[in-house]
Amino acid sequence: MMNAYLQIIAVVEMSITCAVLIIYLLQKLFHAELPTPVRIGLLLILGNVFFWPLGLPIELPLAAYVRGVTGELSIVTMLLLWVTLLSPDRKSPFGFKVAIALIAVMFYPLVLGFGMFDPYVWGYGSLPFYASVIVFAIVCGLAGWTQGVWMISLAIVAWSLHWHESANLWDYLLDPFLAIWALYAIAQGIYQKRREKAQSGYLFRAG
Repeated sequence: MMNAYLQIIAVVEMSITCAVLIIYLLQKLFHAELPTPVRIGLLLILGNVFFWPLGLPIELPLAAYVRGVTGELSIVTMLLLWVTLLSPDRKSPFGFKVAIALIAVMFYPLVLGFGMFDPYVWGYGSLPFYASVIVFAIVCGLAGWTQGVWMISLAIVAWSLHWHESANLWDYLLDPFLAIWALYAIAQGIYQKRREKAQSGYLFRAG
């Protein structure tokens, strides 16, 4: 019974995430921000399309097949995507992206065996790791990014409630998609800064 409940939760989360991602891509494609009522309406429609088989010649909902390919996303990744739809003007701090990128660059090679220890085991209840996550959330709060505090807090709550199938805290905080997003955002930010600097230098060039 509990396993079936977790499966339903996972499909609901993935359905919402797929809907949010499609709406986000549509806005990027047409270079226009849809009104909030339109976004909510599309979210409901697309979410249902991904959640129900709808008589298609497949046994499972579309979201289940997407989840089979991507696996379960971390709570932080899902919340970042959902907030992007609800509050597109709220950008994640550059420092948060740098921190995620640095953690990912150190974490994934070690998990894959390139090192003497595996930090993944910390996620099974290591008090120092748990304390470091809380400290990271506090730093986000001190930096003025309360949204990050809520995301990390909800990830910890979800882990403590065994909201997903995994019992490891890492899986609620980090996933490859979040790492790729952070690395891409950093590269894009650096490129944008250099472009603005080059344009500024051109505008103020003598003659």
